[in-house]
Amino acid sequence: MPTFQARLGSPLRRASLSTLQVNLGKRCNMACSHCHVEAGPKRTESMDCSTAEGIIEFLAAHPKIGTLDITGGAPELNPHFRYLVQAGRELGRHVIDRCNLTILLEPGHEDLAEFLRDYQVEVVASLPCYLEDNVDKQRGNGVFQNSIRALQQLNGLGYGSPDTGLTLNLVYNPVGAHLPPPQAKLEADYQRELAARYGIVFNQLFTITNIPIKRYAHFLEITGQSEAYMTLLRQAFNLSTVEGLMCRHQISVDWLGNVYDCDFNQMLELGVPGEGRKLWELGEQDLLGRGIATGEHCYGCTAGAGSSCGGSLT
Repeated sequence: MPTFQARLGSPLRRASLSTLQVNLGKRCNMACSHCHVEAGPKRTESMDCSTAEGIIEFLAAHPKIGTLDITGGAPELNPHFRYLVQAGRELGRHVIDRCNLTILLEPGHEDLAEFLRDYQVEVVASLPCYLEDNVDKQRGNGVFQNSIRALQQLNGLGYGSPDTGLTLNLVYNPVGAHLPPPQAKLEADYQRELAARYGIVFNQLFTITNIPIKRYAHFLEITGQSEAYMTLLRQAFNLSTVEGLMCRHQISVDWLGNVYDCDFNQMLELGVPGEGRKLWELGEQDLLGRGIATGEHCYGCTAGAGSSCGGSLT
């Protein structure tokens, strides 16, 4: 079977830089089985104040970057999360919080939902199924019911309603070793079932393929599905997804300020040229037009309808 780079036929290059995705660390209040970050309550990696300030300085110097996309771990556990949100919004950037929902119910975060509303932060929330058993299987007992409570709280503040400007998008990850179903059909299922069962509304559903790295790769190995899953991804390679790949339009920054082509490359420590230089030490010439680092895990983003932080690509 040819390598991913061979299937592309030509080097993959960044076409634009519209989004800065920032990973604030690996600390999380949950430890999901599919987590490619291997985040959890015992992880201590966390962005410090000077790195957060460097992120904002970089954004201020690059006005063409319209979106600050904040992730983790549970990014809200980082003490500088609110600073980044406030400073990003003051610069006029669209800010996204990739939220696991249950963090909204954690002690000390009682005002988090109101904070997100006040700064008009887009919430992208993980909910791998609208059925309780499937969610708890992937994310832990009781997570589904807590997620529903958090979604109802967000709805109560206006999130998910079309006339408020408060965007609430959900994320689906397959529970098993298979590709996501068609995004539009699954979105309709989610909207119907969540509304009927719990009175929940949201804007969009993003379907994301599980990438075979870190904790999910370990799950595949111990269940004897690793080879079959990689074969599935390779056989489903779709060249038409390449134009929309997220790595062609954004960069990923880790909790130390190091730069990567995407969040998956970050977890594999597959860095960019100029390794050892921090985000704020790089110019546009370092980030645009050059080759993007790839590996066999990239088949996950190009399989079937494709996969990105914003859902399917075709």
